[in-house]
Amino acid sequence: MRVAILDDYLNVSQKMADWSAIKAKADITVFNDHEDDAARLAKQLQPFDIICIMRERTPFPKSLFDQLPNLKLLATAGMRNLSIDLPTATERGIVVSGTENVGVTTAELAWGHMLGLARRLPEEDAATRAGEWQTHLGTSIADKTLGIIGLGKVGGHVAKIGRAFGMDVIAWSQNLAAERCAEAGVRLVSSKDALLAEADFVSIHLVLSDRTRGIIGVGDFEKMKPSAYLINTARGPLVDEAALIAALKNGTIAGAGIDVYDIEPLPADHPMRNLPRAHITPHLGFVTDTNYKLWYGQTAEDVQAWMNGKPLRVLNPDVLQK
Repeated sequence: MRVAILDDYLNVSQKMADWSAIKAKADITVFNDHEDDAARLAKQLQPFDIICIMRERTPFPKSLFDQLPNLKLLATAGMRNLSIDLPTATERGIVVSGTENVGVTTAELAWGHMLGLARRLPEEDAATRAGEWQTHLGTSIADKTLGIIGLGKVGGHVAKIGRAFGMDVIAWSQNLAAERCAEAGVRLVSSKDALLAEADFVSIHLVLSDRTRGIIGVGDFEKMKPSAYLINTARGPLVDEAALIAALKNGTIAGAGIDVYDIEPLPADHPMRNLPRAHITPHLGFVTDTNYKLWYGQTAEDVQAWMNGKPLRVLNPDVLQK
């Protein structure tokens, strides 16, 4: 039996979990590099019975499943992965198992971006290393307005921290209820336009779907204050990337903290790499020791449980009836 672990960029999967029981029954191959080419990816994965994936780094559409005749178990980090075609997996008798999630790490990163932008931390770090001293005037966040688009688990945690900093926290999403805002201690605004016009920091925390794709698009940046910052640690396509780049180049907004992109890993020639108003990170929202120990640990549990005929945390339970 052969097991593949995909997209282990940091080469830590074997350190974060005990794979010894699996190694006694199967050969494990760890892939540290991401493969974008669909044909090469399919050829690379064809020999494997079990594939372990890290969130949505490598999508599993029907076209890929159709080229993997040996695949029997797909183990993903997290209990929801919209890049997996679950109906196709079920139809083909492939068990898809998940893991639990820590849940607060992305909120922490969003705040890292906000504080970094407000106090110009990357710029001051670089200037100090170059021998300069106090090159930028920072912005205090106390009494500023934090606008949160999407008040789920992550957005709620961002709001809690904002209130602790003494910010006025407002929120909006397409189906956001007043009861949820009251529970989170934030103020519900009537529309996206109202939030964009009022907020000094706009932080996005939505699930990507057909309805939310491009929810911040052409024209929306002009509705923001010129002194405002956009934070996106959710999914790249929630924001029209070309419109964001134009807004940063033109100084329409003061800056942006971006962790997610339309194409990941970010291409070497991507314009976001050269925009001084952008603070960029390589999709680090969930990349912490706590998360990885949980995810790789439970991924190993999923594989071992499946090998023992007792699958755990199955995301497509209908497959067990086949």
